[in-house]
Amino acid sequence: MDITRDTAAVVTGGASGLGEASARALAAAGARVTIFDLNADKGAAIAAEIEGLFCKVNVTDEDSVVAGFEAARATHGQERILVHCAQTSRGGKTVGRDRENGGFKRFSTVDYEYSILGILVASYRLASLSALGMAGLEPLEDGERGVITLTASAAAQDAQVGQVGYGSGKAGVNGLVLPMARDLMELGIRVNSIMPGIFATPPMLGVPAKVLDVLSASVPFPKRPGKPSEFGSLVLELIRNSYFNAQALRLDGGLRMPPR
Repeated sequence: MDITRDTAAVVTGGASGLGEASARALAAAGARVTIFDLNADKGAAIAAEIEGLFCKVNVTDEDSVVAGFEAARATHGQERILVHCAQTSRGGKTVGRDRENGGFKRFSTVDYEYSILGILVASYRLASLSALGMAGLEPLEDGERGVITLTASAAAQDAQVGQVGYGSGKAGVNGLVLPMARDLMELGIRVNSIMPGIFATPPMLGVPAKVLDVLSASVPFPKRPGKPSEFGSLVLELIRNSYFNAQALRLDGGLRMPPR
């Protein structure tokens, strides 16, 4: 799909990190970008910089997402591009030692459900609502109407200790890709996911320097965290190259995470 000034895009989590990089890359390529995020100050500032639109949206709330799409479409028209980066989750071992009270404790079903709702269910919500709108668009070359890019994680394939909710949620995102792409193939809507490894996003840059050094050294090559702009670059390639469909792609410098 060619990106032009008539191309509308929605990016969730666009106020920071991978979402921000995606929003900036899309805007630089010429798209009209709407940012969905809960951080109104940062989101609005970035939207102003890229001459886009900001909508305060909670991706775990259906009404909030529907309202966000309505506002985005009222301003920019129906999006042909969705990049979904926003997520919420909690960490914890399935069963581990309870160091405060003695004995053992379990990662609660409530915490596990929170992670699945914040990662997997939110991904389906955003993708399906976007596809519903894309379905009514006039087709482009090859009958293409839209492109959906979901964000999984390297943890979808090699999650570490304490990532049972996060890892299985991200694996579920990859599991969405093929059946959703097949569901949408007759409508000309493509679906892919990206599995980033260690990236220089605010949470990662907030860890102690020694920890970041160890993590960087664990990457085969190049021995550093990924740059958010490198994620944004792959987002653009998945949009522009129409033969990318139903793919889950790792972007990790060759990293394979150990158990801990």
